[in-house]
Amino acid sequence: MTYTSSKVIELGSTAFRQPNADSHCKYLHGYQLKAELTFGCEKLDKNNWVFDFGGLKHLKEIFNNQFDHTTVISGSDPELDTFKELQNKGIIQLRILDGGVGIEKFAEWVFKTADSHIEEVTEGRVWIENVTVYEHNINSASVGKTPAVSTTYVDEEGTTTHVKVEEDQSTETEQVEEQSQQELAPEQKYAGGARVGGDVRRGNFGDPFGNYMG
Repeated sequence: MTYTSSKVIELGSTAFRQPNADSHCKYLHGYQLKAELTFGCEKLDKNNWVFDFGGLKHLKEIFNNQFDHTTVISGSDPELDTFKELQNKGIIQLRILDGGVGIEKFAEWVFKTADSHIEEVTEGRVWIENVTVYEHNINSASVGKTPAVSTTYVDEEGTTTHVKVEEDQSTETEQVEEQSQQELAPEQKYAGGARVGGDVRRGNFGDPFGNYMG
């Protein structure tokens, strides 16, 4: 049996842009972001809670440092040096996401940050099931865990053990990619195949409170 509970947290007033957009989204603009975190566990605590929301102060400070009164820019933004100059002049508080910006990428950052933090403070009892980030009341994006599957093992003595494992689709993906490469001519193989992603925690994350404004 799995229990869940949810909490909405204000992330802060954040400015960002999509430099490759063919719309007004290419201009610097901002939103008052908030995130809904869904916590999951299989064993409740002594108060019959999934997680004590009173213990979220430190995590909220990490979120505020990343998003409150900050300018969040993609690591591939062609004007990144310009934004760095504005940071050096004290005009903005710059945060850089190597994987890109937008509420989908913000939801990813919040998910990974919260899941790591909650797992540590609960010693693995609680995890983050889902994160939804809202720009406003009609725009949102969500990131959730890979669905778990249950595998049953029966040993030689007839003892049955049920183990939950996360589905791993990487093997299937690699096989498909390998097959596709085999079908291409040698000169076509791996053309333009760049890896994307990067560390979504970048952005003064090593010093999460260095530029925090209360």
